[in-house]
Amino acid sequence: MSLLTDVTLSQRRPTPTGYPLAARRTPVPEFDFVLFGATGDLATRKLLPSLVRREAEGVLPPRGRIICVGRRPVGTEEFVKQALRPAADLDEATLDRFRSRVRYLAMDVTDPRGHAELAALLGDTPAVRVFFLAVGPNLFAPICARLAEAGSVTPASRVVLEKPIGHDLASSREINDAVGRAFAEEQVYRIDHYLGKETVQNLMVLRFANTLFERPWSAADIDHVQITCAETLGVEGRGDYYEHSGALRDMVQNHMLQLLCLVAMEPPTALEKDSVRDEKLKVLKAIRPIQDGAVQAVTVRGQYGPGAIDGAPVGGYLADIGAAESDTETFVALKAEIRNFRWSGVPFYLRTGKRLPSRCSEIIVSFKPPRHSIFPDAAGTPAANQLVIRLQPDEGISQLTTMKAPGSGRMVLMPASLRLSFGEDGGRVPEAYERLLTDVIRGDATLFMRRDEVEASWRWVEPILEGWRAQGQRPLRYAAGTWGPSAAIALIERDGRSWHETEVPIGRPAAVVGAAGR
Repeated sequence: MSLLTDVTLSQRRPTPTGYPLAARRTPVPEFDFVLFGATGDLATRKLLPSLVRREAEGVLPPRGRIICVGRRPVGTEEFVKQALRPAADLDEATLDRFRSRVRYLAMDVTDPRGHAELAALLGDTPAVRVFFLAVGPNLFAPICARLAEAGSVTPASRVVLEKPIGHDLASSREINDAVGRAFAEEQVYRIDHYLGKETVQNLMVLRFANTLFERPWSAADIDHVQITCAETLGVEGRGDYYEHSGALRDMVQNHMLQLLCLVAMEPPTALEKDSVRDEKLKVLKAIRPIQDGAVQAVTVRGQYGPGAIDGAPVGGYLADIGAAESDTETFVALKAEIRNFRWSGVPFYLRTGKRLPSRCSEIIVSFKPPRHSIFPDAAGTPAANQLVIRLQPDEGISQLTTMKAPGSGRMVLMPASLRLSFGEDGGRVPEAYERLLTDVIRGDATLFMRRDEVEASWRWVEPILEGWRAQGQRPLRYAAGTWGPSAAIALIERDGRSWHETEVPIGRPAAVVGAAGR
């Protein structure tokens, strides 16, 4: 039997003032958006479709150019035709408006002649200039240097850096120094698309706009926190990148630590960029270092072997990259602790991996059980409350509570779920990049990382990497389609806890154990 309450939040619903949300958006100024790496996977799969959606919603101003830069020698018309394929469901008027904005420029991004052509195309307009570097980090420095030499960098310019920003702390500093010679720090937007997700933004609202959650949000009432980012996919053609990265650099150093910061940070003085980023930085500095013997005790690294996903056989990591051996991890689980007054004694369990049984990214806040139960043993044990914050898929928030099972007989306790799903009648939840791209144009850096945040993250991750190397700790093998090595299960279960492994989407009923008294 299941007791379920569904609350649907619609983007289209009028606000309490009676005005639609769209009417209250911050205006987007005139802009020139220069996209380097325009023919790459990120641009074609995420960035260009996000800009088209912004066009469809009427967010983009009448005057706004999108200049796409790539090495491939194709014309603008052919490029736009390819770029608009994911947006075939939109009306022709929207597509025509978007086509009129786009110009494709084939060039070698390290060649001064190409940058001279780009500078001439940009001209001397006062519009906001956004340079989005959807390229490898080895190109960040030369592109920024060439932009500065060509005179393309103006006071109204912004540069967007995709992760990874470096391979370690030293290389991260080198890249930031090089970018900093062309752009001031306030012009640099280090993007983490997880921070643009609707549910992540709602996490701050949930915490800081609701006394119900903010008051018990500490070690006094919270038992532990889990953060899981699981993928069913393997490296999918990204073997060259992944072999030099691994799960710790690819996911933990950026996405997962940022999520941890949002869960653990103190209330900022205001919802503005430096207030929020100051509080996140405090969390990063307060995380207990994992080094020396602690590396083996509280971290687990794994690498997927052959197995099955949804009943279909899949190969292992070595087959995917075409290698006989590799020490690159595709799975990481670890236990982190925050050394401050609010979180002392509360473990944070982080887990991420490829070729896991389901695709999901979620934060689970597990509260302590009631201090004393007034109910008879026959009624059952009250379940500890849980808050499940689902980032993907089916973004939403689920709160697990204990209720009486329906029926007029004896008292029986059962879990009940209050679920909030973002959408209505299958309504579309905006992609994270849709929000973040227009935030850059507006000059709102609240959801972007500051340099000291990136360096603090590397400073915490590096001792783990060094510990693995020093101890010769090779990745443990796990079968594709499982939840990683058995050591990851032992990591949390030796503390008397278990991983949360739901595969039920937030917006759908889940089977609940319990029987009503009759």
